[in-house]
Amino acid sequence: MCGIVGYIGKNNAKEVIIDGLKRLEYRGYDSAGIAICKDGGLEVRKAVGAIVNLEQVVADPAFDGPVGIGHTRWATHGVPSEVNAHPHTNEDNTIAVVHNGIIENYVEIKEELIREYGIEFRSETDTEVIAQLIGIYYDGDLHEAVNKAVAQMRGAYAIGVIAAAEPDKIVAVRKDAPLIAGIGKGCNYIASDIPAIMERSRQVYFIENDETIVVTADKIEIFDGNNKPVEHEAFTVTWDVDSAERGGYDHFMLKEINEQPKGIEETLLRRLDEDGNIKLDGIELTKEDLDKINKVCIVACGTAYHAGLIGKYAIEKMAKIPVEVDIASEFRYRDPFVDEKTLFIAISQSGETLDTLHALREAKRKGARVLSVVNVVGSSIARESDDVFYTWAGPEISVASTKAYTTQLTIMYMLGLYMGRLRGAIEESYYQRMVSELKEIPAKLARYLEKQKDVKRIADRFHRDNEMFFIGRGLDASVSYEASLKMKEISYINSFAIAAGELKHGTIALIDQGTLVVVLATQDALFEKMLSNIKEVQARGAYVLAVAKEGDTEVEKQADEVIYIPDCPDELTPLLSVVPMQLFAYYVAKARGCNIDKPKNLAKSVTVE
Repeated sequence: MCGIVGYIGKNNAKEVIIDGLKRLEYRGYDSAGIAICKDGGLEVRKAVGAIVNLEQVVADPAFDGPVGIGHTRWATHGVPSEVNAHPHTNEDNTIAVVHNGIIENYVEIKEELIREYGIEFRSETDTEVIAQLIGIYYDGDLHEAVNKAVAQMRGAYAIGVIAAAEPDKIVAVRKDAPLIAGIGKGCNYIASDIPAIMERSRQVYFIENDETIVVTADKIEIFDGNNKPVEHEAFTVTWDVDSAERGGYDHFMLKEINEQPKGIEETLLRRLDEDGNIKLDGIELTKEDLDKINKVCIVACGTAYHAGLIGKYAIEKMAKIPVEVDIASEFRYRDPFVDEKTLFIAISQSGETLDTLHALREAKRKGARVLSVVNVVGSSIARESDDVFYTWAGPEISVASTKAYTTQLTIMYMLGLYMGRLRGAIEESYYQRMVSELKEIPAKLARYLEKQKDVKRIADRFHRDNEMFFIGRGLDASVSYEASLKMKEISYINSFAIAAGELKHGTIALIDQGTLVVVLATQDALFEKMLSNIKEVQARGAYVLAVAKEGDTEVEKQADEVIYIPDCPDELTPLLSVVPMQLFAYYVAKARGCNIDKPKNLAKSVTVE
């Protein structure tokens, strides 16, 4: 959510910053701006809307300079406008600040600044409060002024600051919002995410909570919360730059849907030896450890939460341990029953989801062992967990998550199988069969993706609908929630998902003549009940699009249209059935002319509560 880029060196800062901000567009934003140190002063330019608008207002050579900070804003305090866009400055325009996050006590600080110093605020934002506060404290030492200001601030933030009187440095601070420093040759960088600078720097420092960095063209100094110098080991970025580009696809989302066979294969095969034994990346989880665990608590948000629902099924079925699944934003406010006998699993694509991070800290405070499932190496959730199980999806750029979800599912199955085998809760023959079936999923999925034109044809037919329903039972119900979310996220259609058995308890009142009902019917044990649900909605005039496994031809006699996925055990169908739902949402949104990779009001990395 939002993006920060800063540069200091000999090159033209605005060009570096514009390029970096473009690479962070996937995080979601509504306005953008840049501040440059130049000729003893600060120049600030802003624009509402796409970065191309900002490019136009900074095109003037008079805006060139070797030091600058830039930002893409996602509105929290104040409407999207040029005035509310970052960077923000203090009253005499000598300090400029960019900020990701929320300052919880900004009203209190703002009122004090107005009362004590007569400050006149120009924007509605909490960020201007930071700039004004630093300006009050500034007395020739930007680092000291920032430290004094931060001491008064409560909330989550990553901030970058420059001062007209100190054009040789950028000062940045991190508190519960991602921040990195990139190492260059004769130049250095700050950013909120690696893609912003990965073409220019492959060596980065992950900044920890409460740390401050002072960045010059020649060095990066890191200070802890007590203002003591600390050393960090630089992380080497090994991604291929091309993996963060569209690669000939119309949208990142479609590219990432098609990358799922590779992502699942990488996630799985990196952790399997020749005999099919699952290895947990150095995680020490022994039988003795499992015997001490009386429950598993899975916490996540959005798509990751839906992966957690599948994880609950997998761990309970295979390991025979009770599992609770919680929405992270609710978990920490209900005094949850978590203690030293709980295995707490945090799932997050970015590893920076603030609600999940706070839930993790609450669980650790209560004594739980924390295992995180994340896609981003070195992210906040990864660093604060006892154990980390990385998905190997590669960079996911589209706001609507696809390959992160299926790789998260893969890890949930691997955890269930590993724990079940260790506890003796499953037969060895079952374990080996499931591992063998998992290894076949990438090839089955690749074959299915060759047939996506069939989904496009169906999407073209229904893209004008303004409401849709998704239903299923068992694992299919959990996949329905994710299918409905994808449709809402990128097409803006009012889609609704519900466990099929709950239809008659109210929701069926919404089914009218011609209403599209997408029925997931991939569970053999529940197949007959799903056929009854098809009849139930058709009796109210619904048009039924079913998703079923190859060979289940009985569904053709009931549904109006059927999408077939490759046959596989019931337990593993979510890895396959979600893909036509992702494609359906994609092609519906494309037909509607929606901005698929950057849907309105949404952000990739949600770093505010």
